Parts: sequence; structure tokens; C-alpha cells
Amino acid sequence: MSTADVMSTARQKMQKSVEALRVSLARIRTGRPTPALLDHVQVDYYGSMVPISQVANITLIDGRTLGVQPWEKKMVAAVDKAIRESDLGLNPATSGDLIRVPMPPLSEERRREMTKIARADAEHAKVAVRNLRREANEQFKKLLKEKAISEDEERRSQDEMQKLTDRFVAEIDKLLAAKEQEIMTV
Repeated sequence: MSTADVMSTARQKMQKSVEALRVSLARIRTGRPTPALLDHVQVDYYGSMVPISQVANITLIDGRTLGVQPWEKKMVAAVDKAIRESDLGLNPATSGDLIRVPMPPLSEERRREMTKIARADAEHAKVAVRNLRREANEQFKKLLKEKAISEDEERRSQDEMQKLTDRFVAEIDKLLAAKEQEIMTV
């Protein structure tokens, strides 16, 4: 294994950490509804739990309401129940085969709570990126010990890894700042 392989592997894993943060931040509720908000809601579909997007079409009806239209008429009650029991605190209203999910406005206290959750998710992503840096640096030391690379090459690789880490941490900070802005906008 070369230093380039170690760098490439670390870069890919860091990118996955950032993508996981993006998905996590998309689930955090803001004042505006988005169909992604219901992505993690699981519905009991004939005995197995599946994501809501596999049993229903989710649309934006207006600026404060999501529309959920199950593909099977008998799934309306199960989808309604799944949304009610989710951790989002939503109260759907069923009219025929369309489920309307109004988004209640967030209180200042709830906005601050959501911001704390977003910060915690971002911190987890930063810790993951830093752990990947540490693992890569250990691999560089191992390569040096095996005399596969020189001390200068090890130092250069560690410096490159630090720059890569800084870049991903800055990207995480940027995602967090954008999400905090979105949450706190009334």
C-alpha cells in the first residue's frame, strides 16, 4: 500500500462522513416543509417496515403543508399512523386518499433545540473526519517503520492529510452554518 492509496481511501471515507451529515441535516425540521423530512419515517407494509417513500408519493402542497398520497388505498391508515408516531411531532389530517401534513410554526425554544441537534450532528461528522486522519497517520507511520517510505515522505503525507482534514472540517462548518441559518429564519 502506498501513501497515495492511504490518502485516496481517507478522502473517500471523509466524503462519506460529509454526505451522512447532509442526510442527517436534511431530516432536521425547519420552518419550511420538504419531502425529505419524511424520508426516515417507516411504514408497516404487510408486516415489514419500509420507508414512506416506497409506499406513497410525497409532495409540497403549499408553503406550510406536505401532501402524502399512498399508492394503495388501504395503506392510508398505516401511513397516517407512521407519521403520527414519528419523532417529528406532526399531526396529519386524512381526507379521502390524501394525507395532509401541516407544519406547525416552530417556537423560539424549539428552533434552539433543533440548532443544538444540528451542531451535535456536525460535531459527530468532525470527529469521524479526525479519526480518519488519525488512522491514515498511523498507516503512514507503519509504512515508515516497514521502510516503504522515507521520513520526508511520511511528514509530507501527514501535512497533506492535515490539509485534507481541514478542508472537510471547513465543509462541515459551512453545512452547519447554512442549516442553522435555515432553522433560525422565521
